Amino acid sequence: MRYVIVGAGPAGIVAAETLRKRDSECEITVIGGESEAPYSRMAIPYFIAGQVDETGTHLRHGVSHLADQEINLIQARVDKVLPAENRVILESAQAPAPAPAQEEKVGFFKKLFGGGNAASPEVVSESEGESIAYDKLLLATGSRPSMPPISGLDSTVGVYNCWTLDDARHISSIAKEGSNVVLMGAGFVACIIIEALLKRNVNLTLMLGGSGRMVSRMMDHTAGDMIKRWCEHRGVKMITADTVTGVSEGPVLNRSNGDQDPVDLIVVATGVKPNIELLEGSGINIDQGILINDYFQTNIENIYAAGDIAQGLDYSTGEKEVHAIQPTAVDHARTAATNMSGGQVKYRGSLNMNVLDAAGLITNSFGAWKGVEGGDTASALDEENYRYLKLEFDDEYLVGAINVGRTDHVGVLRGLIQGHVPLGAWKERLMEDPHRIMEAYLDCAQR
Repeated sequence: MRYVIVGAGPAGIVAAETLRKRDSECEITVIGGESEAPYSRMAIPYFIAGQVDETGTHLRHGVSHLADQEINLIQARVDKVLPAENRVILESAQAPAPAPAQEEKVGFFKKLFGGGNAASPEVVSESEGESIAYDKLLLATGSRPSMPPISGLDSTVGVYNCWTLDDARHISSIAKEGSNVVLMGAGFVACIIIEALLKRNVNLTLMLGGSGRMVSRMMDHTAGDMIKRWCEHRGVKMITADTVTGVSEGPVLNRSNGDQDPVDLIVVATGVKPNIELLEGSGINIDQGILINDYFQTNIENIYAAGDIAQGLDYSTGEKEVHAIQPTAVDHARTAATNMSGGQVKYRGSLNMNVLDAAGLITNSFGAWKGVEGGDTASALDEENYRYLKLEFDDEYLVGAINVGRTDHVGVLRGLIQGHVPLGAWKERLMEDPHRIMEAYLDCAQR
């Protein structure tokens, strides 16, 4: 059996390892679009903060880890998928040139990209580039940054996303003590970068979206305002996107009042979108991401999808959603690989889950944190000490929660929601005092 995995992030690597555990004889090829060793994007802020070196971002340690498991790693970009031919086409720019003779090409790829004693993938020369054949394909190409509609961002020197290791190297080289840095974005990705930049002792300005809110997709107004005040207390200056008209060389932030603010660095973190462009003309059904069934199959039987690119079942709503977080990607990968290799595991759905360290303030939200129609809400707020707990109920079940300023509730909240644990009389007790959530968990979850 020939398995090809497009994507060398957490989903791709975990899927490859799962396939190897389940099938010692199969051929596994992982195609990653970067020249780096497979790494975790979630570790990049720790690298910028100086808490880990580059190897600390790597998903697996040891240069021979994949080779020892007879997993081929090809560092190239996939240009298109051809389901009718069971092949993927690599971008011509990444193909070796001049092309070696066909009988030498498999050995050439093995030498160039590694793979230990694994059988090298079947590689055929195409006019567009190289093509690699598969029996089953997993698409795990992840996401890429989206850019706000601000002129000059794409062409100005000193503007970077914080998405790749190469981005992180540039940011680290510029963000020195006392430098002036603008961080565009106030969502999940931006907030995990704030702490890293503050640790470098920069003068940080955060550009909020038009609503002026922080993490609006994972927190309500109360929690978002609390995080904003916390960041301001840490010395972060706030501006809104509607006061910025463009960026020019310098870089210089052009303001709507006519001012021009020279800065040393602009970091853009205004959201992400799935990498689905390579599927154009493939016949694979896509919406916000690749539409999958409960077994991670696409509409084409031998093609699966996992991670940020997969639009699958949401545990709380029953709808098809994209959940672009690493824990979900890893869960996807294990289940998808199990089903690709002969299993029949039905996925229960991914839980909307966000755990965030926003400049040292721990926040998290789970499930239907906005509440459900006809449901009940209980909350406890301590503005002075930056603590907030909100619980959302549907009948006797906890279905969503927001938690700011505490870490001891994280596992409890997730367990009660994802375990669909009936609370019985504990619901009314929690309506009166949400802080008794640990007592409720110990009593109800152990029955």
